[in-house]
Amino acid sequence: MIRPTRNLLRLMSVARVLARHDALFLMEGVRVAHIAAWAASLTTRRNTEGRPGQRLARALSELGPTLIKFGQALSTRPDLLGEEVAADLSELQDRLPPFPFEQAKRIIEDEFGAPLGSLFESFDEEPVAAASIAQVHFAVTTDGAPVAVKVLRPGVEAAFRRDIDLLYWLAEMVEWAQPGWRRLRPVESVRTFEDAVNMEMDLRFEAAAACEMGDNFAGDPTFRVPSVDWRRTGRNVMTLERVGGLPVDEPETLRAHGIDPLTVSENASRAFFHMVFRDGFFHADLHPGNIFVDPNGGLIALDFGIMGRVDTDTRRYLAEMLVGFLTADYRRVAEVHFVAGYVSADRSVEAFTQASRSIAEPILGKPIADISIARLLGQLFQVTETFQMQTQPQLLMLQKSMLVAEALGRNLAPETNMWELCRPLIEEWMRDNLGPKAQAERAARAVARSAERLPAMLEHADKAAAMIGNGGLKLHPETVRQLAGNRRGLPGWLPWALVAALIGALLVK
Repeated sequence: MIRPTRNLLRLMSVARVLARHDALFLMEGVRVAHIAAWAASLTTRRNTEGRPGQRLARALSELGPTLIKFGQALSTRPDLLGEEVAADLSELQDRLPPFPFEQAKRIIEDEFGAPLGSLFESFDEEPVAAASIAQVHFAVTTDGAPVAVKVLRPGVEAAFRRDIDLLYWLAEMVEWAQPGWRRLRPVESVRTFEDAVNMEMDLRFEAAAACEMGDNFAGDPTFRVPSVDWRRTGRNVMTLERVGGLPVDEPETLRAHGIDPLTVSENASRAFFHMVFRDGFFHADLHPGNIFVDPNGGLIALDFGIMGRVDTDTRRYLAEMLVGFLTADYRRVAEVHFVAGYVSADRSVEAFTQASRSIAEPILGKPIADISIARLLGQLFQVTETFQMQTQPQLLMLQKSMLVAEALGRNLAPETNMWELCRPLIEEWMRDNLGPKAQAERAARAVARSAERLPAMLEHADKAAAMIGNGGLKLHPETVRQLAGNRRGLPGWLPWALVAALIGALLVK
């Protein structure tokens, strides 16, 4: 009874804050939470200023670090909340009042077992940024290097554990009480959210992400990542090279410094394409506050706490899907969804083809500068209920990142489109990864992998033949009982297949 009671009390406090901001719509669609929402609505005065998404963002900001992060995660789910609310949540500011310098000093000294003065020649007491997970101070190391020091917020882990348990409890109740929501995989979505925030709360992981992305772009003058000072980095503290530059979202400022905003847009488009398709590892929080522009128009990225990965198969499916849309081959778009397993095989390919056309034609019929592939994917995800598509968290995060990248490019060069700028890279990638040569190479690699497994398969066959020759293959009594109990459910061909396998083993012997 302790867990339900604790979570019900927390749920009521959350509901009161949502009610005060007239944002109870977040809970009203969930049967297990709507009673708490109803009770809160009776006892709490409402503030109705702003759009629903803006009111929800204000409420989540008041509810603390975990729910701020949860709101940011919800901004990737237009299929749940609608495009307007999701867009408003994407503007949710991850800012909290700073914690005192004395606490930051104590955390650093406890982390490294050394006084602050032995690590840093100088250390600014006032932070330059304070967010829900950590805050950042400027400093100079004892080696004379200017750095930015990120310090984890005290108590944030305990607060996160409390609220993540509430989210799990709600997700479990939703799956039990509302079977229709299971395709959205609420428990798995909470687990994905938990994993992402856990990575943010261990600053060694963020430092490793920065290093990996830095390695991926090594030697590329158009995109740079600050170096990590590993000597001064641990679980609760991360130290990076201090960098600076011009704001990426101010085209007039760039022009005043002799930088062509179109060049910056081209560099941003190229970097985003390389992250997703070349590396399968992308910065999932590339808003303007996390990017500077250097004097040559190159980009400098910051804040590597939220990163996304796309495996090789997903990259290939995504590329085929995009090409299908851009060439109006909607049948291919539908087939890719079925091959990838995003849509169940018992659904109609023709109906999904029709749905894809209905989504794409209004978007792709616009002038090239106004075409948004991210919006197209977002609307595609909204037809999930009709076709019982399971949620794909990695694509939702990618779609949000694409929206941010498109908005950035449109602000820098309104007359261009990032996908048009990337066309040569897209065509080259398609030739290298989807052309006949690439398919032949994949088939050859598959054969090679099978050949590598062949000795082990032969060894197992050898052992089976030896066991038969030495008195037979012995099964555990429980296995025998299970086979006997399930005999009626076995396909008729299975015993013959087993016999054939054993004969094959003897022949190999």
